[in-house]
Amino acid sequence: MTTGTEVSPLVLIVSGPSGSGKSTLVQRLLELPRTMPSVSRTTRPRRTTESSGKCYDFVTEAEFDAMAARGEFLEYARVFGKHAYGTPLKWLDESRRTGRDLVLEIDVQGAAQVKEKLPESVAIFILPPSREELERRLRSRGQDSEEEIARRLARARDEIQAFGKYYDYCVVNDDMERAGRDVQAILLALRCASARNRGFVERLLASFGRKT
Repeated sequence: MTTGTEVSPLVLIVSGPSGSGKSTLVQRLLELPRTMPSVSRTTRPRRTTESSGKCYDFVTEAEFDAMAARGEFLEYARVFGKHAYGTPLKWLDESRRTGRDLVLEIDVQGAAQVKEKLPESVAIFILPPSREELERRLRSRGQDSEEEIARRLARARDEIQAFGKYYDYCVVNDDMERAGRDVQAILLALRCASARNRGFVERLLASFGRKT
């Protein structure tokens, strides 16, 4: 119904435990037209397979702290008490300037901050089909120690427990193709919601003139 310029763009939050497949599902959302990603800033070391500016911009602790002090983050948090992650406000500005829906891949802490600042934002939580499957996925990556896997599983429990506080939708990722269709369907339905399109409807109705 809309062209993308008649209503404010959506802010869509996607969260889920490590190993839930949220990054792949975010890419499915970004396959839709009129969407854009955010690139998070982080202080964690860059992996050999990563390049700065694609999923993350890698910065020093001092650079990150300076950005936070200047109020340049939409949200930020320190994960596992170690590395900091944050979403620069510039992505929200870019979304509003271009009329594209902004997709944020952030954790529960970040989602809570965004929901507080932008109550109209919509949050989707990605769930694994079972604890056992989540552990299997974490182990299959072959990049975490036993201690790290245990920590990620404990964090997953806390994140899932917080689901009802901040999230509007949940998608169980037991099949990537179906889950991808589900997250796309959520965004498409949101775009067609009557409340979002009320202004367009009123303008269209006015173009017909007064009823005689």
